[in-house]
Amino acid sequence: MDVLLLQAVKSVATADVNSSINYLPIVLQLLVAIGIVVLMMTGTHLLGPKRKTEDKLKNFESGIDAVGNARQPMAIKYFLVAILFVLFDVEVIFFYPYAVNFRALGWEGFLAVLGFVGFFLVGFIYIIKKGALSWED
Repeated sequence: MDVLLLQAVKSVATADVNSSINYLPIVLQLLVAIGIVVLMMTGTHLLGPKRKTEDKLKNFESGIDAVGNARQPMAIKYFLVAILFVLFDVEVIFFYPYAVNFRALGWEGFLAVLGFVGFFLVGFIYIIKKGALSWED
C-alpha cells in the first residue's frame, strides 16, 4: 500500500504543471463569454425596434439640448480634480486588504498602514498647499 501511495505522489510531482491542457477551462470560459456578448449584441440588433425619428437622432447631453459650440475651452480645474479623485480613490482601495487581514498582519502591518497613511497625508497636504482644490481664479 505504501509503495502505491509513493508511486502516486511521485507521478503527481513529476507531472507537467504548465501543460496546455491546464489552460482549457480558461479558454472555454473566454469563448463562452465572447459568445454570449456576440449573441446579445446580434439579438438586440435584429430584434430591437428601428424607429429613427428626428428627435432620436438629435444630439443631447444628459437630456439637455445642446447650446453653443462644443469646442469652447474648459477650465483645467475640472480635469485636475478628476485626476486627483481617481488618485486618492485608488489609494483608498489599498486599505481593503489590510481591513481583511488586520489580525494576521499584527503590529508590523499596522505600522505599514500608518506609513501608508502618512504618505497619503503628505500628498494631500501638498495638494492643499499648492491650491489644487481651490476654485478661485
